[in-house]
Amino acid sequence: MKSTLKLFGLLAITGLLFTSCKSKSGGGSSKSSLTGWNFNDPNYGGYLKGKYKEGQDAPPGMVHIEGGSYTMGLVQDDVMFDWNTTPKKMHVRSFYMDEAEVTNAEYGLFMQYTKDVFPPEEPQFRDIYASILPDTLVWRKGLGNTNLLSESYLRHPSYAEYPVVGVSWLQANKYCKWRTNAVNLKILMDKGVIKNIFKEDSLNFKGKNNFDTDTYLTNPYALFDGDSTIYKKGIPVPRKKGDPKPTKGEFSGRQVTSSDGILSQKFRLPTEVEWEYAAKAIFENREYNNIRGRKKYAWDGKYTRDRDKRRRGDQLANFKQGKGDYSGIAGWSSDGSDIPNAVKSYPPNAFGLFDMSGNVAEWVEDVYRPIIDSEANDFNYFRGNIFTKKLIDENGKVVIVGDETGEVEYDTLENGRIIPRDLPGSVKYIPITREDTYMRRNYNLANNSSLGDGDQASSKYYNLDKDQLDRSSRMYNSPQKPEAERDTLGNVIDNYKYDSKRRTTLVSDKSRVYKGGSWADREYWLDPAQRRYFPEYMATNFIGFRCATDKMGPMMLNKRKTATPRFVNKKGR
Repeated sequence: MKSTLKLFGLLAITGLLFTSCKSKSGGGSSKSSLTGWNFNDPNYGGYLKGKYKEGQDAPPGMVHIEGGSYTMGLVQDDVMFDWNTTPKKMHVRSFYMDEAEVTNAEYGLFMQYTKDVFPPEEPQFRDIYASILPDTLVWRKGLGNTNLLSESYLRHPSYAEYPVVGVSWLQANKYCKWRTNAVNLKILMDKGVIKNIFKEDSLNFKGKNNFDTDTYLTNPYALFDGDSTIYKKGIPVPRKKGDPKPTKGEFSGRQVTSSDGILSQKFRLPTEVEWEYAAKAIFENREYNNIRGRKKYAWDGKYTRDRDKRRRGDQLANFKQGKGDYSGIAGWSSDGSDIPNAVKSYPPNAFGLFDMSGNVAEWVEDVYRPIIDSEANDFNYFRGNIFTKKLIDENGKVVIVGDETGEVEYDTLENGRIIPRDLPGSVKYIPITREDTYMRRNYNLANNSSLGDGDQASSKYYNLDKDQLDRSSRMYNSPQKPEAERDTLGNVIDNYKYDSKRRTTLVSDKSRVYKGGSWADREYWLDPAQRRYFPEYMATNFIGFRCATDKMGPMMLNKRKTATPRFVNKKGR
């Protein structure tokens, strides 16, 4: 009896979603059907098995996009003669996507948190907060009275629910990573695995003590200066009623792992194929699309005005209607805004996504190339993979940024902005090596951004060494940033001169795709299949973003019943 109570106590871990193990004295079962061993049982080594779930719930603010096949790149017109939307049949996996663009208020939360955790007044954190600030000067016009927007659009409460703009592709990715950490930190605090760090005044979670999901999964003791004594002789100690409160930053249960299934998957920008698929929502009128083969807007139909009797004539999106006409005539034929409008101001598409046509264009994950190679991959297509691995030091430990010196390494972008390479407290990743790809058939490079289109292998000068290829020989001879010059003190010498050499394209591995029309675009760009590009380190007043994340488990939210076989007679034949 005592052993049974002891076993029960060891397994009563606060907040974790595990099935109970089966012992000789009875109880629930979680047994390996192939070996007979009990999962989660210390008598059998304590090997873990999470409770089976048919996929996770939709993250806050997101909707489920059920995957399927569609034709990417089908457009009604190509008046720009870009020839970059050749139709390709693609398959997309199920995923989750924000129902609306990230707003000024939501991005402001990211800014406030970053400022608290990495105070800019401390020398080693000086440039971290500045690196995520949106460029509010994108509103300025040499011959326009728009200074008010530069001063007010980002922070004034009147624009709190408007989509954030002035954010580069790099900054949008920083937000996605922060959101992953913020969501998982809340999950662990709600489950009681980590004490609420915001209620512990004496707990210092600044700098390298910043919560990071990868760091937690790799080594939870690297958080909060290692103040996480939760094991005794390798056995997790459950808390009982009346026990003293845990010390600051202490875990109240054992470490959560990916096998528990309670942590959120990583948030990221949607890929181009995902964004276009979600915007088109072709399932709402499959018969029409099977006959005509294309869909012009995110909504059903071929007009920009609402045909419903209650809202007949209202514009279905926010876009530029003509020369000098950003909203229409006052009181009539208006789309309601001459700049970006508040999110969810217009009806959603069939997936429940707002503003997939109009309001602001949106960053997607992909590196831009004029041609999408369907032969390379027609399953969840994406260009821009950079395969990495965790950096291991000479002692065999995973390197945590800032763990030893506390110093932060910075890079200077082409436009002069300074950004941190990695945030303190995060896991250090490095590109994979040739040794890692030896004898592999599915990939052999770390950086696949120009794979098969713009790399050395796809050039007629493939027989030359990379160092021998000059600018005129490269397929995409976009301007390249020269190596930084430094003075005797090691400071970077600013050099803002334009390249005098002839350039024939701006396409490079740092050119990113953005999709969807905006408040400043004509109707032509509202077609979800249209595609444009912009440097990843620059920002505009008409590009925003929304996040996506992968769906675990079945592609459908609910399992569909097996269809009744057709042509079956009464005798079962």
